[in-house]
Amino acid sequence: MTDTRSHPQSPATAWNTTSGNAWVEMQPVLDGLFKPLEDLLIAGLPCGQKHRLLDVGCGAGATTLAAARKLGTGAQCVGLDVSEPMIAAARARAEREAAPVRFVLADAQTYPFTPGGFDIIVSRFGVMFFEDFVTAFSNLRRATAGRGRLRLLAWRSPEENPFMTVAARAASPLLPNLAPRDPDAPGQFAFGRRDRVKDILDRSGWADIAITPVDVVCAMPESELVRYITRLGPIAVPLMQADEDTRARVIHTVRPAFDPYVEGDAVRFTAACWLIEASTLAA
Repeated sequence: MTDTRSHPQSPATAWNTTSGNAWVEMQPVLDGLFKPLEDLLIAGLPCGQKHRLLDVGCGAGATTLAAARKLGTGAQCVGLDVSEPMIAAARARAEREAAPVRFVLADAQTYPFTPGGFDIIVSRFGVMFFEDFVTAFSNLRRATAGRGRLRLLAWRSPEENPFMTVAARAASPLLPNLAPRDPDAPGQFAFGRRDRVKDILDRSGWADIAITPVDVVCAMPESELVRYITRLGPIAVPLMQADEDTRARVIHTVRPAFDPYVEGDAVRFTAACWLIEASTLAA
């Protein structure tokens, strides 16, 4: 059998190469897939005031642009991400839409923000990848003005999100060296435990912490499912490193494992997330 071991990349390297390029390629699909979650996140923002908003882990800019539309004229919206390909895509998108937003290529954990430079910090699945969560959220706390707000979406546990683990479970007999998930390491499910999230925010200086479970139905075209499986998620890199025969056998095995989520020409699943809110000052 061909050696199918994946060679680990640092998060920054991955987001600037394989993962970042895949997200840009899949952006139209991902925009549609996560639109209900974007709507949930943005619905809690105020409108009609001159707020300064930071979108952490903004990716290709969908949430930043949606926030700018919600906040309206006079707001200052900034998207920040470590991925050069995604920031480039976000800037091109903002230019096409003539949107008054700015995108910054940087790591929110270490970026020298202007103290108190933002009133609102948001993120849709962008805060689970920091190398040091307390350092990162302390930095974001310093970047937030008095009476500022934090509003985030993060995945709950892998057990509550079986759709996100189908590919790895189905492929593991054919990819025996597939790296196991470490729930406490930076990654998709790093915020799976409520008590861990609260401890991180407490230690970072945030107040009025509220961590609410939300379950949102997401959907994408069935015609995009194989591309989604092979370009994103835990088996994407091992598949790129596998020979053609192994790759074909993995796809042949993994695709039917998603049948429970296929409804006609659509794929539907429930995203089990935390809506995380906090403020800079206690009420």
